[in-house]
Amino acid sequence: MKAHLTRRYIFSASHRLHCDELSEAQNREAYGKCNNPHGHGHNYALEVTVSGQVDAKTGMVCNLADLDGTVGGEVLNRFDHVNLNQCAEFEAMVPTTENLSEVIFHILKQKFKAAHLERVRLEETAMNSFEYCGD
Repeated sequence: MKAHLTRRYIFSASHRLHCDELSEAQNREAYGKCNNPHGHGHNYALEVTVSGQVDAKTGMVCNLADLDGTVGGEVLNRFDHVNLNQCAEFEAMVPTTENLSEVIFHILKQKFKAAHLERVRLEETAMNSFEYCGD
């Protein structure tokens, strides 16, 4: 039997949405108040969905401690309470939540092998969420 497991994590980070290839006016037009030179922060809710066969002995798709350890070590420790603009992952791209979702997906895809990574979903605000399921 194949099943899906979704686990939720919370972290906080700040960013400034700004593209060096655009003029100041174009950045203000594209990003509005999110282009504030001092940045702004979010309390992100990250949902990670994995799938796989349910183990006949444990009755689980994967061990939650393994998933928590990977997400904690590879994502939360990397992005919690940081300015995303200063992270190596965003040296060449704007740290939008769309891009952050893709970065997190690829980090977890490389590191978590105990189950198939289906998607990551990032809730930026009560009104905005972004989902990435791979290429």
